[in-house]
Formats: sequence, C-alpha cells, structure tokens
Amino acid sequence: MFPTLSREPLSQSPWFAVEYEPRDHSLWLLDQRALPTEVAYLTLRRPDEAVAAIRDMAVRGAPAIGITAAYALAQQAYLERGAAPAFMLAMGTAGRVLNATRPTAVNLAWAIARMARKAADVAHAPADERAAALLAEAEAIHREDVAACREMGRLGAEDVPDGACILTHCNAGALATGGYGTALGVIRAAHEAGKRVRVLADETRPYLQGARLTSWELHQDGIPVEVITDSTAAHCFQRGEIDFVVVGADRVAKNGDVANKIGTYGVAVLADVHGVPFTVAAPVSTLDFATPSGDLIPLEERSRREVAQVGAQVLVADGIACRHVGFDVTPARLVKALYTERGVVRLAAGEALGSLFPAR
Repeated sequence: MFPTLSREPLSQSPWFAVEYEPRDHSLWLLDQRALPTEVAYLTLRRPDEAVAAIRDMAVRGAPAIGITAAYALAQQAYLERGAAPAFMLAMGTAGRVLNATRPTAVNLAWAIARMARKAADVAHAPADERAAALLAEAEAIHREDVAACREMGRLGAEDVPDGACILTHCNAGALATGGYGTALGVIRAAHEAGKRVRVLADETRPYLQGARLTSWELHQDGIPVEVITDSTAAHCFQRGEIDFVVVGADRVAKNGDVANKIGTYGVAVLADVHGVPFTVAAPVSTLDFATPSGDLIPLEERSRREVAQVGAQVLVADGIACRHVGFDVTPARLVKALYTERGVVRLAAGEALGSLFPAR
C-alpha cells in the first residue's frame, strides 16, 4: 500500500505527502487527488513535473508545497552540470516557474528563496558538490518542518480541553506538511497526551480536503473523526457541540491576519459568536512580515471546473459562471491563539507576532 524508500522517511511516518529518494534523485508525492479511494504515489524526475503536481494539487498544503519545491530545485541542481552562469540561470528559471504555481502560500516563496541563497553560495563548486549541497538544504527544510509541527502540536495540545470536540477546516495534517501536521499536529499531540478528543471535519467545499484527506489521515491514526458538511458547522456551534477550533494557515500577515482555505473566516466568526476558542497552527515560515495586513495578501482564484464538477459528475450546467476564490482572510482579533514552533501568540488579546522574534 505504501512505498519503501532506501532510507527512513524524513516525515517519520510509513505514509507521507512528500519524500526524496537520493538513490535515483526521484521525488515521491502521494497523489492527494486520488484519496481516499486509492493510495497512489507519483514518482517525479524533473522540476517541471513538480510544477504540474503543485499546480494541479496532487500535492497541497503550504509547508508541503514548499518542501516539494525545495526538492524540485535539488533535482534541478543534479540535472544542471554546466558552469556557474548556466547553473544559476537554470536554478533561477526553475524557481520562478515553481513560485508562480500557488500565489497565496508564502511557504512556497520562502523555500524557493532559501534554496536560491544556497545555490548562490555553491555556484562555483563542482557539479556533484553543488547537487549535494542543494539536496542537503532541501532535506534541512523538510526536517525542520517536521520538528516545527511536533513542537507547535505540543504547545497547542496544552490548550485543548480533555474530552473536547474539535472542529477543523480543510486539511492541515501530515498530508499538508513534511509530517505530523500543523492543526492536526495539535490534535495528534492532544490524543498522544491521553486527552479524550474527537474531531468534526468540515468537508471543505469545493475540493473536499476535509472529507477526503483530514478524515482519512485521522482514521489512519485511530483518532475519532466525523465529517460534516460546511453548512452544518453553525448548527453544531448553536447546539454547543464544539469546544475548540484549530486550523492551519497559508499565510499570516504582519498584523496577525490569517489567510487559509475558503470558509475559514466563517468558522472563525461562528466560534467568536458562540464563545469557542478559534486557534491557528502554523510554522514561522508561514509568517509574512513583508505584508502589513490581510487585505494585501493575494488570494488565489481557481478554476470553474472544481466547483462545477465532482469527478465526472457535472453539478452546474455549461454557460453558468462559477466563482472559486481559494482562500479567505480571518482578522487577527478573532484568533485566540497562534501556535508556532517558537511559541504561542495570543492575537485576540493584542499580542504581536514580533514577540516571537525579540531582536526584530
């Protein structure tokens, strides 16, 4: 069911969203479009294949696509054997194409920029040394992400009440990261700490990441989960069934505004009205200090087809327009806590992201 690599997966899991096989310089991605009915892995050998996989959402989730891009650039370094000018041109071109695939998730640009700095550092080294250095950097990004997920999970789990019913939206788990997960990392850590938790997973229209992905991976770990339609969440809040909300993030602006999958803002408003903590788990690589506030975050608009069809089933007749904004922005004042690997920021209480970086 799950592939075997020549080394232990950096994700620290028998199943993983993204891994690199150094034996033949292939990039392995769990094709998340096929879940939950099929567990299928893609084997990619060129950066342009990674571009297509990110664009077409075979791999998705801000940290996971950043890691995928880093490995794709490691592949590019292995493939480009020319002198320093040709090497830098190839790396720059590959980076720009990868960066254009998903504009909202800041982890993508962050990982590409980090790989570009490493490429510049080693550009004049022999080709084999360059390739080894770029692969080591991509692996470092991957390892750091898994460690960050585990630490923010530990911090977030401290806020989760024993016996809590937790609502989450979209998929911010091991499938969306290097391993363990951000929002689902909080849930996993609470479960591992012995807290009796159960999860309500919004289906997350129109791509159904909650129904297809979140429920699948929680079920793999034996964590009780129930899928609800997005429109059922308000009913569950009204009946007092939800005790805690945790979601991931694709970008957090300097003022603490959070961009995440479309529908997240509505969940945050419902949580605020009903007095339920709304929290976010995200690594510091998701923090964007160059963007002052959420209204300046670019929000990806995706294809009509993802709304108008589910598989081969047509839901909307030809000729009728569909609007598909992929993300929305939740104001910082609604976020009770932001869990990062550097610590917790109580945004709704007025704490600033700068508290995570005392010297900033």
